[in-house]
Amino acid sequence: MAAYQPLHQHSHKPSSSYGSVSLGLRTVLAWLLSALLGLALLHLLRCSHCGAREKAMVSPLLQYITSTYSQAVSTYGCDYSEGQWVRAPGHARRYNGTECNVKGSENCIRNGRPDTGYLDWRWQPSADGCHLPSFDAASFLAAVRGKHVAFLGDSMARNQAESLVCLLGASFPYRMVYQDPEPGTRKFWRWAFPSHDVTVSVYWAPFLARATGKPENYSEPYSSVYLDALAERWSADADTMDVAVVSTGHWFWNPSVYYNGSVVVGTHRLSDLNHTEIGVFSPYREAIRMTIRRLVSSAARTVVVATFSPAHFEKEWDDPATCARRLPYREGEREVDAMHAELRSIVREETAAAAVAMIDGGRGATTVEVLDVTKLAAMRPDGHPGVYMKRDPFARGVPERLQSDCLHFCLPGPVDTFNEILLQLLTKRR
Repeated sequence: MAAYQPLHQHSHKPSSSYGSVSLGLRTVLAWLLSALLGLALLHLLRCSHCGAREKAMVSPLLQYITSTYSQAVSTYGCDYSEGQWVRAPGHARRYNGTECNVKGSENCIRNGRPDTGYLDWRWQPSADGCHLPSFDAASFLAAVRGKHVAFLGDSMARNQAESLVCLLGASFPYRMVYQDPEPGTRKFWRWAFPSHDVTVSVYWAPFLARATGKPENYSEPYSSVYLDALAERWSADADTMDVAVVSTGHWFWNPSVYYNGSVVVGTHRLSDLNHTEIGVFSPYREAIRMTIRRLVSSAARTVVVATFSPAHFEKEWDDPATCARRLPYREGEREVDAMHAELRSIVREETAAAAVAMIDGGRGATTVEVLDVTKLAAMRPDGHPGVYMKRDPFARGVPERLQSDCLHFCLPGPVDTFNEILLQLLTKRR
């Protein structure tokens, strides 16, 4: 494995076919909605200090616009955001996690998880006549031939990136191009698929923005996040990315101090610092907005923003039974949490705003898509490693306390479905 070499910036030429939002039904829909959406978003951008009444007026408008946009697009292509898990024996048994070097804590079969029924389900969209095809490695590589596919964000971005490498690697040869020299870290990895000249990278940037403190050293009590600056590594490489998949959210719940330059604009869960409580939604929106703005600012590329993937810590994090469920939730058995729904709405709003801005600015060769995984992930409490994040956790009996992972998904597992949908997003207009 060679030392890290930065990729060259691509010399993109706008295309009227690959990823274009300037042709066909999608553009007509966008133009029809652009005026109304633009007015609503202008109000939103200027409304950070508005009163509750004004925010209450604009929020339903934005929700209506994004909902209408999603429904209209679903007539053009399938809407995968709503549905249910249906039994499909063997559906997710497509690769060996050990052979493709997944993170050890997500290699559930190797770690001794005795039940494998979580691999026997597929996602069935609710829309009439809509079916999510199984992942096809050849189709994916053909769609991104000669391109750089990059995953940006927190450990769920890495979880999905490793899933993609395993799904592709089960059918095509690949090699590791670069991995962190520090043992145990997976903050920046890169793989190459020479048959199609495809590069896959993962950039760990839990806030997308520049952040110090806890992201650099887990023993630190909180994170310092700079909402006016992007994380250096991924933003420096942004112009080399042809497909950028953005996935983040979980670190925004942790204690943090948020800055604009050197000025503290608020804190979260740090009341003793005597600053304004900023919450989760405002920093999250700003990070998503700033990231999309950077990615659409140059060249033609496809930007895919994933919605929040909920965790399932139903008891204390170190209770061995905190996510011991062995079946997906049935339709109606568990609804999306209100806070998770709000994070989902933020992604929808910011991507819709970016799509309109690109059309207004004449940048039709760049696309911004939503990878809406919130509902399908929320219904899979059975797909996490749980106590099997460690090898043979009950080899010495059943301890009273045992760390569990109820956030990431086993590999193979439900996260492979994220990449099934990603494939459809990349190929639906080819």
